[in-house]
Amino acid sequence: MTLSELRFIVALAHEKNFRKAAEKSFVSQPALSLGIKKIEQELNLSLFERSVGAGGNVRITPIGQKIIDQAAIVLEEAAKIKDLSANGDKQLNLPFKLGLIYSIAPYLLPMIIPNLRKHTPNMPLEIHENITKNLENDLKQGAIDAAVIALPFDIPGVSTEILYDEPFVVIAPLQHSWDAKKNIKAKDLAQEKVLLLDRTHCFSNQVKEACPGLSKNSEIQIGNSLETIRSMVASNLGISVLPKSATSDEHNNPQVKIICFESPVPFRRVALAYRKSAVKKEAINAIVGVIKSLDLSKLYI
Repeated sequence: MTLSELRFIVALAHEKNFRKAAEKSFVSQPALSLGIKKIEQELNLSLFERSVGAGGNVRITPIGQKIIDQAAIVLEEAAKIKDLSANGDKQLNLPFKLGLIYSIAPYLLPMIIPNLRKHTPNMPLEIHENITKNLENDLKQGAIDAAVIALPFDIPGVSTEILYDEPFVVIAPLQHSWDAKKNIKAKDLAQEKVLLLDRTHCFSNQVKEACPGLSKNSEIQIGNSLETIRSMVASNLGISVLPKSATSDEHNNPQVKIICFESPVPFRRVALAYRKSAVKKEAINAIVGVIKSLDLSKLYI
């Protein structure tokens, strides 16, 4: 069996669907199916239960789960070999693969890339946007070097470096009943129709935890993009909660009003996550230093 085939079974275990796993692995679905079949034939057992007529969905067998867990360990150890090759001064001349969650990437990247170009001009930055769960998987497999995520992110073998705390704000359509308000309490959201990202995004969970009065009956789960949420608020479909970085002038919509929370202000803690075994520490320190050197005073509580 090859590392590529091990990546296939880990991807299928993660996605539970052949088509999605193939897309995640950047191969065709027949190629992924063949690779998995080769491993199953070599081991003389079934790692997955195929559901007939279920659109390529699968279930992991009990023995399959044990083998998949071991495959993830093998891939993580293999990633260490790549890290070792980047040891020394040369690591700042090699590409750095940085993952970011969707609710951070479009707002933080424009600030950090110009500074990284100044401090590490020879280090290409490869960007991988995804949800937290997928970034966790990519980090463990060595597909990325580090990830900008929101805490908590308690993953064995992974260290985190706190970057900044970011407050949340409310956005409401113009002529909303809150139009005259400068501040609101988190509990006030319970009486409103609140637009949130779908449950695959950790930001929605963070909003729910930070605003415990939020009524489940008032929530509408919507799509993958904060920009879509903003447009729907502008269309008078409800209100929403955004990270403050998403309300800067270049991202704002004149059809929505930004309202701050009263103290205590709900917030999220943003951090950089990386494997404890990572050797690209100089590159990691450079990225941490650049982000911490930014003028994020408008984000801090």
